[in-house]
Amino acid sequence: MQDLQQEIKQLIIDSLNLEGLTLDDIDSQAPLFGDGLGLDSIDALELGLAIKSRFGIVLSADDENTRRHFASVDALVALVQAQA
Repeated sequence: MQDLQQEIKQLIIDSLNLEGLTLDDIDSQAPLFGDGLGLDSIDALELGLAIKSRFGIVLSADDENTRRHFASVDALVALVQAQA
């Protein structure tokens, strides 16, 4: 799980061009949006495309679970593990 956490953190940094951040700057349990990492809806779209490209997982904006999946790095890890 640790490796997958690191991979998803790197995916977030790379896909959103967060060049000032390191893997250690991203708390795996902190919210990705709002008070946590501070991502917005445009970032969500970009991250969704990156998740689709890297892991083959398609997330729908209309799906009520999408917000839960994007809650934190750990939530994304759980999603990827469940889809594997």
